[in-house]
Amino acid sequence: MKNILKTILLLFLPFFGWAQNTVVNITPEKFSKEIDAFNIDRIDGWIFHQGNDTNWSKKDLDTKGWEKLKPTDLSAKYADKNGRVEGWFRIKVTFDNSLLHKVLYVDFGQWAATAFYVDGELVGTRGNTGEKGRAFREYNGGLDPLSMHFNTSGPHILSLHYVGYLSAIPPHEVKTQFREDVITIAGPNYTILLKKYRETQYFFQTLWLVVCAILSVLFWLLLFQNPKEKILFWIAFFTSTFAVSIWCAFFQTDIIGSTYYVVKSVRLISVFLASCTFLLLLPILLSKVFKRKINSKLIISLIILIVVNEIGTFLPSSFSKANEYIYVFSFIFVLGICLYYVITSWKNLIGAQWAIVAGLIFTSLILSYLVVFDSVIKSALTYNIYVSLVNLSFPLSLMIYVSIRFKEMISEVQANAQKVLELSEEKREQALIQKKVLEEEVARQTGEIRQTLENLKSTQSQLIQSEKMASLGELTAGIAHEIQNPLNFVNNFSEVSTEMIDEMNEEMDKGDLKEARAISNDLKQNLEKISLHGNRASSIVKGMLEHSRNTSGEKELIDINALADEYLKLAYHGLRAKDKSFNADFETHFDESIGKIEIVPQDIGRVLLNLINNAFYACTERSRSTVNEKQKAESLKPNAESYKPMVSISSKKTDGKIELTVKDNGNGIPKSIVDKIFQPFFTTKPTGKGTGLGLSLAYDIVKAHGGEIKINTKENEGTEFTITLPA
Repeated sequence: MKNILKTILLLFLPFFGWAQNTVVNITPEKFSKEIDAFNIDRIDGWIFHQGNDTNWSKKDLDTKGWEKLKPTDLSAKYADKNGRVEGWFRIKVTFDNSLLHKVLYVDFGQWAATAFYVDGELVGTRGNTGEKGRAFREYNGGLDPLSMHFNTSGPHILSLHYVGYLSAIPPHEVKTQFREDVITIAGPNYTILLKKYRETQYFFQTLWLVVCAILSVLFWLLLFQNPKEKILFWIAFFTSTFAVSIWCAFFQTDIIGSTYYVVKSVRLISVFLASCTFLLLLPILLSKVFKRKINSKLIISLIILIVVNEIGTFLPSSFSKANEYIYVFSFIFVLGICLYYVITSWKNLIGAQWAIVAGLIFTSLILSYLVVFDSVIKSALTYNIYVSLVNLSFPLSLMIYVSIRFKEMISEVQANAQKVLELSEEKREQALIQKKVLEEEVARQTGEIRQTLENLKSTQSQLIQSEKMASLGELTAGIAHEIQNPLNFVNNFSEVSTEMIDEMNEEMDKGDLKEARAISNDLKQNLEKISLHGNRASSIVKGMLEHSRNTSGEKELIDINALADEYLKLAYHGLRAKDKSFNADFETHFDESIGKIEIVPQDIGRVLLNLINNAFYACTERSRSTVNEKQKAESLKPNAESYKPMVSISSKKTDGKIELTVKDNGNGIPKSIVDKIFQPFFTTKPTGKGTGLGLSLAYDIVKAHGGEIKINTKENEGTEFTITLPA
């Protein structure tokens, strides 16, 4: 029955309010030895009322309608539509006699705005609560604790006007529970011990960050120098992420110095990075170290765990217990994966891999000790030492792993080098034996090659001479035809001259000297013509002899137009003499302003003769080619039936150079072989029709004269060779 009455009373008490009858006695025993302070906001005895009436700080205030609530129990229930809470807290306290007449301190947590009153008197503010019409401004830290003196034990009324947001980051309507410390009461040694405590914390936090940062930079440099060691990437990535998460968790306020919400956001990032580091990267790193394949489904599961953990940060306080279970399950799951890798790889672990196992086991043992015996550890220094072992043991084990691994690599390289050295020694001995064999073989083959080279030189000379003789043979018929005309003139004028001598003798016998002189003059003219045609025949024979003999290589001033015209006619008559069915037209277009130039006439003549013969040959082949009607319609021009073979030679002077062009309207040269026509022994003529040396020799002769020879050809249209010589 009593329990029922108590329950009913508790249900209806909120409607009647709490009378502030509870008195909290503050004694030195309540202060922690570590920093000589205690969080008064976490003890019972506080009452709360929403609103902003400054009269609620008065000592003799009627607190009817106020509710029992500790500052640390603020939640979204008390927030307005913007997510901000504003109200007053009051507590009645007495002080132990040992604390009277001594300096006591009041310190406030970040980031809400507060105004603190003692017995209705304003002692100090943090930020701006909006009193007296001033704009609200949160408290971002940086102020020293408030100092107070109490001369009487009390009771005293401590009042706190509180204004602030409860959410971690905007939007402020997110329903998260407030977890910050609001107000702390401290003893005389508080400032000294707090400074020492903060210096200790800062030292260890800096130590964690510096060690992890140095290790991450070291690992990245090693990866840069050894890009083939892929495991270094995962080690460097792991330590870098861990270092960034440490910075976000402990050092962001020193750099940002910004608002509560910015720092809270960075802290959430640190939680996310820490989750990624341990929930995702640690299993991947172990799989790489132990050379195990990681299941894609496992990766997806770990990513889901990370996402769930991050979502849990924004869930209402009613889900806090579920969030804790999710976190615990996540770490148990990941530790189970790591344990699985270690156990299944135990028999195959070698060398550097044991450093990873040792670091993982040592970290797990220290972490377990901290979780189980957290309440036993009283000293902040001792606690930070344990946390340092947790934070640094695994990264340092990675450094040990890399060091041992590189030592193993060096040993492997040395062992391989020794094997290579032994093999090299064996190979060296084999090489000496093979060298002797090869030297003998080389000496033998060198002798054969020399003999072959001599034979090739002899054959080359014979081929060149053969080419000359072949061109000479082609000239012979033309020369015979050309020499026949002056010989006919010589014979005819000789016969006529003989008859004229007889007539002149008869006239002299008759005494007709006048008629005898006339016959004598005609006879003189005949003799002049005989001499003219005899000289012409002599020059033709001389040219033939010059063409047949080896050139002296000496240049002479020669009329290039006359030389080209002479060889054109000789080539034409030579082909006519060899083949009675041959028929082709030829024409010349000479630039008379060229005059004489310095060339080796026999060599340039040989070039011209070769090009002209090829041009006539191409025209002859096209005129003789026969195709069926379908092929003729597809491949020949519309005027193919009236095709007339034509070879032309032209010359012109331009830019200090002489250009000789030999052009035909034959079949042209296929594109596939254009690049080969100047190669020795390459010919497009049937077997027995050509040696393949003509164009090759022509190319060499023109180059020797400091000129060049070019070709322009189109299939079924013809070919044009252009010789360029210095003027």
